[in-house]
This record gives sequence, structure tokens and C-alpha cells, in this order.
Amino acid sequence: MARTPRAVAPLRHGPFRLLVTGQLTSNLGDAFYAVALPWYVLAGHGSPLLLGSVLAAYGISRTALLAVGGQASDRWHPSTVMMAADGVRSVAVGALAVAAITGPPNAYLLVPISVVIGAGEGLFLPGSYAIVPSLLPDAELDAGNAITTGGTELATLIGPGIGGAVVALAGATPAFAVDAASFAISTVTLCGIRSRAVAARQADAEPTAVKESDNGQPPAQEQPTKAPTLRHLLATERALQVIIVVLVAANLGSGGMGEVALPALAHGPFRAGAGGYGALLAAYGGGALLGTLAAAQARRARRPAVMASIGFLVEAACLALVPYLGGAIPAAAALLAFGALNGFGSIILITAFQRWAPPAILGQLTALLLLAAIGVFPVSVFLAGLLVQQLGPAPFFPLAGTLLAVAIAASLTQHAWRNFGSSAGAHADQGEAVGGGTAMSGLPLA
Repeated sequence: MARTPRAVAPLRHGPFRLLVTGQLTSNLGDAFYAVALPWYVLAGHGSPLLLGSVLAAYGISRTALLAVGGQASDRWHPSTVMMAADGVRSVAVGALAVAAITGPPNAYLLVPISVVIGAGEGLFLPGSYAIVPSLLPDAELDAGNAITTGGTELATLIGPGIGGAVVALAGATPAFAVDAASFAISTVTLCGIRSRAVAARQADAEPTAVKESDNGQPPAQEQPTKAPTLRHLLATERALQVIIVVLVAANLGSGGMGEVALPALAHGPFRAGAGGYGALLAAYGGGALLGTLAAAQARRARRPAVMASIGFLVEAACLALVPYLGGAIPAAAALLAFGALNGFGSIILITAFQRWAPPAILGQLTALLLLAAIGVFPVSVFLAGLLVQQLGPAPFFPLAGTLLAVAIAASLTQHAWRNFGSSAGAHADQGEAVGGGTAMSGLPLA
């Protein structure tokens, strides 16, 4: 009998298949929304200020609810929190579709709706990273994380084109309706996962006959081990401290690179226009998908943090060279390599983090890392805007690459980081590497 390829082995598990189906559908819907929202606002005689206000309202509520989402994921099963969040987002985006039918865009409707959608995203994200280890055996975590992340990247590649065609032919309302329906489908699949999780817990809780020990007496009850707190780990675990610093440094450069410096480079020195900018983004996205697929097939590394760090150092060099290779085509090749190395290394580190983290607080730990990654985005785009305004887009790329390289090189001086994810780097309070409960479909390092 032929063995199941390592990359697709997680799909043998029914609850994981439900997760992948729901999240792929939802991510495709999000791609429709990403095209429809700016088109609805700007084509409906709304101002760029209104669009910026709507996006800011979304971003603020998303960030504010991350910690709540992490605690809720730890208290209840991640699927429960994700299901509730997607149900709320389905209703909110449905309300946006109705608003698009009834009249032109206005802040009184769009800002509150965006606050609700952002809050739902904040509640959803920690659980989406905590749920995969609860659905798969430890040996299949790498492939499982790669499948969920790869699904997001695939939706990002193909979704905007389809969504753009829908908006061009029929307007924003059908695109919003598709996104609302995609959240509803995700809610149903998560309900199926939650039902199976509840059934499993009830089966585990059924009373069993008390077994006698060799001397005829009931065996002594083992005392449960108290899980360490988030504050304790943050104060004592050097590897966790290093991860936070690296995430901040990487995202401080990557946010401004993708949103400010790269479009300015395409528009200015490369003279590639909007189509060229889209091609550059597609090159990065295609590389990230290839790297993710490679991580799904790779065997477990003996020192995951070291392997990922070497890739990130090469990635930093690719980023620094983007504006200096002679045009858009070689720049796209550098971005493809950048994306591939980032996708591969991120999956390795995500899985190592899930194995290291105490399951009881995995949601809170994930929320902390998301805050480190997402929280610096406004600073990154603001600083990029200042630098590009004064010096042009090209200098930002070597600056971002240097920042990432310095952070990675410094992390490799730390013994705890070099051993992170290996048997020697197991959590001290647990006595062994522990599993926990996505993607990080997206705790991309850069």
C-alpha cells in the first residue's frame, strides 16, 4: 500500500479537512472584500480620507481584541471562539452589502461596521494559530501549518483577480455578499470541528473502573502540573524574548516595504505602473507559496531556529538588493526568493513555537506575538513614508534588510534561540517539548 505523501498527510483527519475547507473559502471571500471596499468608497464619491478612516477603525479594533481572543481561545476550544467571530463577521459584511445597495458610502455606517469586522478578526486570529496542534498529531504539524498557510497564500494569489472581475461587472455589492457567505461557510465548518471536540471531551470524561495496584490498593492520584503564566514566561524565557524582538524588527521593515516603498519603486524608478506593482507582489506571493509547500514536505529539523535563521539572513540580502538589480524583472526574481525563504522559515518557526508553548496558554502567547508583528505596522508605514519622501524608495530596502539581518544575527548569539525547537530547547517548566493548539497563516516573519 502506497504511503501518503508527507505534505498532504494531515488531510487524512476529518476535523483538519473541515478547517482547511472553511478557511480557504473564507480567505477567498476576504480577497473579494479587499477589492470591493476601496472600489465602493472611491467610486461612490467617497474620499481617500474616508477610506483611510475605515481602514484605521478596522485596524484599531483588530489590535485591541487580540489579547481578548488569546485568553478566550485558552479558556474555550479555539474552534468555539473562531466560530463566534466568523458568525459575527458574516453578519457585519452582510450589513455592508446592504449598505452598498442602499446608497453612497458614509462614515456613519462604514466606520461602525469596520470596527465590528476588525474586532472579529482580532478575536479570530489567536485561535486560528492555536487550533492546528489540537487537530493533528505532533509529527504532522509542519505539514498542517504549511497547508493552512499555503491555502491563505493561494487565495491571495487568485482571489483578487476573480474579485476584481466581479466588482467590475456587477459592482461591490455581490463581492461583499460573497465574503459574507464565505464567513457563513467557515462558521458551519468550525461548528463541525467544535461538535467533534465536545464529543471527544465527553468521551474522555466518562468514569472508568478504578484499577488496583500490585498491592491491592487503588493507585495514587497524580497531581496536575500547574501551567506557567504568560508573565512568567515573558520574564524568564530568553527564546520568547528573542522571538518578540525579531518579529518587531522584521515587521518594522516589511510593512513599509510592501505598502509604501515597493509601490513607489514600481511607479518611479522602475516605471512599471500598477500592473508592474501587482506583478512584484505576485512574485513575492508565489515565492511564499513555494516555500510553504517545501516546508510541508521537509523532514523535521534538528535545530529549527538555526535552519530558519540561515534562511532569513539570505532573505535579508535578497530584500536589500531589490532596487539595485536593474529593473522590475530581476527585482521580481529577488522578491520570489525572498518570499520562498520567508515562507519556508516561517512554517518551521511556527511549528517549533507550537511544540514549545504550554497548551494552556498557547492562545495568549500567540496573541502576544501577533501584537508584536501587527502593532508595529503603523510605525513602519509612517517611517517608510518619511524616508521615501526624503530619499526616494531605493534606500528603504537595504535599511529593512539590514534591520532584519542584525536582529537575526543577534538572535543567533543566544544559546536559547539556537536550541529553540530542538529536544535540548524543550520548555524547562514542562520537562519536554509540548504541543499546543494557524497560520500562523501568517505570523510571517517579514
